[in-house]
This record gives sequence, structure tokens and C-alpha cells, in this order.
Amino acid sequence: MEKIKITIEYCTLCQWTPRAVWLQQELLYTFNNEIEEISLRPTNGGVFKISVNEQLVWDRKEQGFPEPKKVKQAIRDLVDPERSLGHTDK
Repeated sequence: MEKIKITIEYCTLCQWTPRAVWLQQELLYTFNNEIEEISLRPTNGGVFKISVNEQLVWDRKEQGFPEPKKVKQAIRDLVDPERSLGHTDK
């Protein structure tokens, strides 16, 4: 399987840095063998987006703030739909 690149774009003016860092940590724990790179991209304008290989998987303006469970499932569904996420799937 090809390694993935995850980008978390977040608004610094909204003080969402801690949320972005926390989510980055959660994704690293879950997808540690699949990740080539996970980057934080500070921006402004109320943005909180998560992309995998430049494909948008979560946008706060459309879907609200993501719970780690939902983001993990969205990433899994994109890169390895057959994979079990264990307790996260329950």
C-alpha cells in the first residue's frame, strides 16, 4: 500500500492549534504504518480542513468539527475500506 500524506489546515486566529495538534496525534497513533507525512498548515478565516493526498476528507464549514472517530473512519474508507479500526468502529 502506498503511504499517505495527511494535511490538517486550521485557523490560528480562532485558536484551533491545540485541536489540530490533538487530532494529528490521534491520526498518528491510528495510521502510524500508513503515514508518510502528516502536516499542520496554519491559516485563518475559520478554516479547519483535513485532506489525504490532497483529497479533502473533512471540512468544518460543511460537516462541523470532527470527532477523531469520524475522521479516522473517513480516512480508512478512502485508503483501506476493508481495514478494521477496532474499538473506533463500534
